[in-house]
Order: sequence, then C-alpha cells, then structure tokens
Amino acid sequence: MSPAPAGTNDSDDVRAAAAGDRRAFQRLYQLHVGRVHGAVYRLAGYDHARAEDLTQDAFIRAWQKLPGFRHESAFGTWLYRLAVNVALMDIRARGADPVSMMDEEDLPDAGGTPFCAAEREELEHAVGKLPPRARAVLVLHDVEGWKHEEIGAELGMAVGTSKAQLHRARGLLRKVLGESS
Repeated sequence: MSPAPAGTNDSDDVRAAAAGDRRAFQRLYQLHVGRVHGAVYRLAGYDHARAEDLTQDAFIRAWQKLPGFRHESAFGTWLYRLAVNVALMDIRARGADPVSMMDEEDLPDAGGTPFCAAEREELEHAVGKLPPRARAVLVLHDVEGWKHEEIGAELGMAVGTSKAQLHRARGLLRKVLGESS
C-alpha cells in the first residue's frame, strides 16, 4: 500500500470538499487517483475499462460520503478502503465464479501497462487469469498488505478460507507461469 506523497497534508482540502468545494475535491482526486486506480485495476483482473469505471465509482461514492468522514484515519486510507470495497462489490455483483479461470481470449491486452519488464507483464497476465476470489485474496494479501483477518471480514469468509485461497492462488500462479509446485 503506497501512501500519498510524503509531506502531503490534505486535511484542509478534505474539510473544504466535505463542505462542497469542488476544486478541493479535484485536488484530492489528482493526489489519490493513481493509488486508487492501481488497487482496483489489480482487483479487476487488469481490465482497463472496468478499472476506470470502478475508479470513477469510488470517487463518486467518496464525494457522496465525504461529509460523514470522521477524520479518524488519513483521508487516503479511508478512500483506498472505500475503493477496494467498490471493487469487491463489483466482483460479488458479477456473480463471479469463485473457482473458474479466465479464458485466454478474455484477458485484456497487457500492452497498455505502464511497466515494460517482460516478467512483470507475464505476472500480471497470470494474476489476471486467476479465479476472482483467489485473485482478490492474492492481491489484497501479497500486493496490498492486508492481513487474513481483514480479507476474511471484507470478503465474508473465514480466516482459514482466506489462507487456503491464497495458497491456491499461489499454486495456480506457479502452474500458469510454468513452475513446478
């Protein structure tokens, strides 16, 4: 989980945006959109269009809920959690089959990723092929740094199930990437 740039104090903009200041919210958007998009992009299986929609949905929801923001955590943390929830609700709403792998032709072209390393592209491609729930657990645990307790609570599964999904996702990644278990 990468935070907003060091030295960033967005509390004035948060208060102003909560009071209806659209320019303040625009500054918050510009400051946090990269992190939000990155998280939902991975959870959406590297589907650019879906990630864009989910990012916009997250910011719309943040605008709507901002007056209720209690400042108990950093705004970026609150927004990030809200965005992840939007992405997870999308997975649930799509009735994603928790065990099926995505077909090769359903994967988006990886040419638009901002990274040029061949290994990174291959890994993103492999993660994108994982079943949605296994992918969500893998991304939240290994990429975003969540604990199994948090993942279990968010996805409505037992901690042991989260651990099993992570183990399964890693095994499937090894298989997709051609390594032996």
